[in-house]
Amino acid sequence: MGKISQGILGGLSGKVGNVIGGSWKGIDYLRIKPSSVANPRTEGQVNQRNKFSATIEFLQPNKAFLNLGYKGFAYKKTAFNAAMSYVLKNAITGTAPNFTVDYSLALLSRGNLSNVVNGAFDISIPEQVTFTWNDNSVDSNANTTDKAMLLVYNPSKKESISILNGSDRSIGSDVVSIPISYAGDTLELFMAFVSSDGKEVSNSVYLGSGTAAP
Repeated sequence: MGKISQGILGGLSGKVGNVIGGSWKGIDYLRIKPSSVANPRTEGQVNQRNKFSATIEFLQPNKAFLNLGYKGFAYKKTAFNAAMSYVLKNAITGTAPNFTVDYSLALLSRGNLSNVVNGAFDISIPEQVTFTWNDNSVDSNANTTDKAMLLVYNPSKKESISILNGSDRSIGSDVVSIPISYAGDTLELFMAFVSSDGKEVSNSVYLGSGTAAP
């Protein structure tokens, strides 16, 4: 049984009804005991867990990319958690209970830097992916020295390869080396830009998928 020694606003030790009291580093606190869940696996809960699992499976291999791409949203949360919130809200598709991530809607980078224009890729050469884009450094806040952020995601192996400080925007192309073990796998390709000082990023662009050359 709990005991109230200093009135309802302090000094509660233990549990009184559904109120639990204690002290941490000299600070008295009160909290409400959570209600028991009669059925912890309701349809809604299962669906939410499946959405969460699909999002985690996609984002976890791309964590390095997210840490840069979402650093502007890492306020009272991590960049990864900010990305989780965005993808869960905007990029989950499918019919319950089978949910997947719509890559075309799943931003891996979010920011106000001028975006990628006419991004494309060539995956026909073994052990590499060639990314290309238009030099739009005259647009808005774009600069010739903005660096390409390139990502090759392999969903079957649940891993990715990224370059976060690639070629300048003005160069228009870059190459990402991939392991021979990727041959025949379907790869998902993403791209964004980061300013040369690392302070600004663009929204990421999903370029599509392709099969790695044997």
